[in-house]
Amino acid sequence: MNEVLLRSLTPGVLAVLVRRGADFAGAEDAVQEALVEAVRVWPDDPPRDTKGWLVTVAWRRFLDATRADTSRRRREDLVDREPVPGPARAVDDTLQLYFLCAHPSLTPSSAVALTLRAVGGLTTRQIAQAYLVPEATMAQRISRAKRTVSGVRFDQPGDVATVLRVLYLVFNEGYSGDVDLAAEAIRLTRQLAARVDHPEVAGLLALMLLHHARRAARTAPDGGLVPLAEQDRGRWDTRMIAEGVAVLQRALARDRLGEFQAQAAIAALHADAPSAGETDWPQIVEWYDELARLTDSPVVRLNRAVAVGEADGPRAGLAALAAVEGTLPRHTAVAAYLHERDGDPATAARLYAEAALKAPNLAERDHLTRQAARINARLDAGPSG
Repeated sequence: MNEVLLRSLTPGVLAVLVRRGADFAGAEDAVQEALVEAVRVWPDDPPRDTKGWLVTVAWRRFLDATRADTSRRRREDLVDREPVPGPARAVDDTLQLYFLCAHPSLTPSSAVALTLRAVGGLTTRQIAQAYLVPEATMAQRISRAKRTVSGVRFDQPGDVATVLRVLYLVFNEGYSGDVDLAAEAIRLTRQLAARVDHPEVAGLLALMLLHHARRAARTAPDGGLVPLAEQDRGRWDTRMIAEGVAVLQRALARDRLGEFQAQAAIAALHADAPSAGETDWPQIVEWYDELARLTDSPVVRLNRAVAVGEADGPRAGLAALAAVEGTLPRHTAVAAYLHERDGDPATAARLYAEAALKAPNLAERDHLTRQAARINARLDAGPSG
């Protein structure tokens, strides 16, 4: 069973049910049941129209649940609206559904979490990692959001800022996580940019393009992670970089700076450098200062410490890192990198090994383990090794 196919079909099926009058919580439950049925049935009897099959089965599941606690008249009204069997309408409902999930009755954080779970297809664990909270806490947040919108008609779309946050997190999970959602996030952000004239929408699109342009160089033939400084820049997509820079320049010219534009500016400076050694680190530090002012994010301060270490030396980077919460994911990995650059390989090896145990995914864990092994091998060889 193709999990990626099912994930790609889920938003459209969910949107059809919501548009036909299903409440969000009931529609989501029905779609999940239809997906389970697809996993059971499709291997032996694949449908010609996959989306149409899912819509029909999900709607029937919703009707079955509704009949248990609604009046006969309501049941008859719902049956009248049951979609006829056959090919489903070829309409992309995903972006509309993102807006609908950003419902005014939800806080922005709850709306983002609910959308990532119901539409983006991310697991509760993945969403919790993105928000830097325990999985149990995120599960409770999503459950509260479902209860809040249970029975609510989704006729009041949410705001652009919440949709942007969702798209950003979906892209990040697709770019570095277990599920490939990056291309889908770019596609939806292009659609949003065509509909909404806002510099932060353009900033997010530019950021995605600039990061995605490096994707082919991020992984070695054996599947290992390749750090930015070691990537083959000849494998970067120069056409995508040019598009990202052009989109960013138009957004910055409007003089309404936001966090996505600032992040895109940092990515553009990396993309503009012919080599890692020629990166304009002082300017990157300045952009991180702007980003910290805009967001007050601990993750921004962590990344800024790396930039400071490159611009002003590892001691300065370690001093900046000391002001960042030590419990933050990747804090130990940054400390290891800066200690190695500062000429303290023993501490660096120990910290790389510690960081590997905390890594959020297998690729990072393997990379950090290799870093620790590389330094330990050098230490074992001694000065002449």
